Amino acid sequence: MKDHGEKRGYVQVYTGECKGKTTAALGLAFRAAGHGLKTYIGQFMKGQEYGELKSAQMMEPLITIEQYGKESMVDPGVLPETANVIMAKAGLDLCKKAMLSGSYDIVVFDEICYACFFRLINLKEIIEVIKAKPPAVEVILTGRYAPKELIALADLVTEMKEVKHYFRDGVMAREGIEN
Repeated sequence: MKDHGEKRGYVQVYTGECKGKTTAALGLAFRAAGHGLKTYIGQFMKGQEYGELKSAQMMEPLITIEQYGKESMVDPGVLPETANVIMAKAGLDLCKKAMLSGSYDIVVFDEICYACFFRLINLKEIIEVIKAKPPAVEVILTGRYAPKELIALADLVTEMKEVKHYFRDGVMAREGIEN
């Protein structure tokens, strides 16, 4: 059905155990840039140098990426480190600010589901931010283990499911392909 009224933004969730969630969000941002739309991408739990950071710099001001994480991965066996919690909460505030600013058509909360799983951000806080979404802004939430409450709130949910993966044969992340 074609939208004949005001532009409407939806809430999308990309989740699942397999690769491709961030890549799907970046693909949407890249497509949107081709139509002059501006995307803000907040990357939770990421502080490493990824290829998408360099690519986004070439796409500024249409695509902006900021990271809210340390260079090392969160250890799932321990309570969240204070620095990780502080970075994640600051990231949520910055994503909310971008979403409400009127400067962006799309706001991506990259790996926010994973940050919630690791208890870096409270689910209730995430839901409050998403419910404050202006009608015209498209919001994308990515990460493994999307809570059922976020899935219920979303308009579109895509689950990445592994059928076959070369990591099982010992292939590590490759530059330009996985990172």
